Amino acid sequence: MDVKFDRLNDVNGRITVTLEEADYADKVKKQLKNIAKSHAEPGFRPGHTPAGLIQKKYGTAVKYDVINKAVSDALYDYVKENKLPVLGNPVPERNENFDIKDSTFTFVFNVGLAPEFDTHVDKNLTVPYYTIEVTDEMIDNQSNGMRRRMGEQVKGDTVEPDALVKGAIVELDAEGKPLEGGVAQENGILAPKYFKSEEQTKLFEGKHVGDTVVFNPWNTCEGNPTELSSMLNIDKDDVEAHKGDFSMEIKEIIVLRPAELNQEYFDQVFGKDKVHNEEEYRAALKDMIANQLRADSNYRFTIDAKDAILKAIGEIDLPDDILKDYLKMQNEKLTEETAAEEYEKAKPDLVWQIIRDRIAEKLQIKIEEEDIKNVAKLMARNQFAQYGMTSAPEDAIDRLASDILKDKKAHERIIDQTFDMKLYEGINNAVTLDNKTVSVEQFNALFAPAEEA
Repeated sequence: MDVKFDRLNDVNGRITVTLEEADYADKVKKQLKNIAKSHAEPGFRPGHTPAGLIQKKYGTAVKYDVINKAVSDALYDYVKENKLPVLGNPVPERNENFDIKDSTFTFVFNVGLAPEFDTHVDKNLTVPYYTIEVTDEMIDNQSNGMRRRMGEQVKGDTVEPDALVKGAIVELDAEGKPLEGGVAQENGILAPKYFKSEEQTKLFEGKHVGDTVVFNPWNTCEGNPTELSSMLNIDKDDVEAHKGDFSMEIKEIIVLRPAELNQEYFDQVFGKDKVHNEEEYRAALKDMIANQLRADSNYRFTIDAKDAILKAIGEIDLPDDILKDYLKMQNEKLTEETAAEEYEKAKPDLVWQIIRDRIAEKLQIKIEEEDIKNVAKLMARNQFAQYGMTSAPEDAIDRLASDILKDKKAHERIIDQTFDMKLYEGINNAVTLDNKTVSVEQFNALFAPAEEA
């Protein structure tokens, strides 16, 4: 067997595979013998079918299979051994003169090659890195939110913004009196904070136990049947008949009291004896927020780094025609026109994939199993943090991470995320950073469309 490669230009090449009869004849004979042993032909016992009959019946198909496999293996081995940077798969040239009866065969494949270029990922490349300033307002908001999540609900005297109001809800007639035969909900519960009408919310502000408030349930939720049926304890189909005013005699007010700034609370948030006073508490909150914002900064870095690298590299050539042919091979429904359209859509991602792989090779980026586990644990910590559990035990984090990795699709996504994280971490270390500290407003403005920025 002879395999020859010809480079036509920077991104196109041709591989020619020539098979002589000696390259495949023995394999054909062996397969035919196996067929004779295992197949029972009419009138013959297995293993006793004449070789001529087996040859006549199966010879052509077996020869096709053996030649096809030999050529495929030769292509794969040649590309691998010679480390050819092939894009897609080799595309065979049509051979109108092919005849399976011949003894010598020549197959020609067009191959697309990844272009050579400098990634420019070094200290000569400058990329901005934005650090978001943590303000006292951010710390206050974080503290208020956490204290509320870990607070407790108690009985109150006055309707506060977050209060739950309990009492008897009664439908009124046009004169403001209880409607005969109307809706009466003895143990109604309202959360004025979530009313869709600010006007209706204000009716309850500052009210006390024993006060009566006239309000309109329909307006509190813009006539939402689900909310109204729950509020008034009626069927969804009946809500249209109850658009008027109701009264509520307030019997109980439940208010939320934020957790106190004491050692018990500090231990709940940050772990045993990690924080001891309000000064340390605010410092720890600042670090927590900074860590949360660092993820945003790193995400912005991926955008700016990619833009800077693409700009530094400039246009790169691809074997467009071969890749379009490869697309058509993958999807026979594509025409020349639609294949060209699909290719143009996919080309930017393909270009970046090539660049990304070249950068990873240059920076020797490798993913270890420990890296994947660490990313899964990071995801687990983030899940716990969403529920206010910022200091979840390590064994709980390990268990959740293990459960996440058991899902095949999640495992594949984490591998991709791990690669990207290590890639951009490598880029971050390789290039020159233009460090900038900005406000959250300035940072958000970076994502505005160009005409708005």
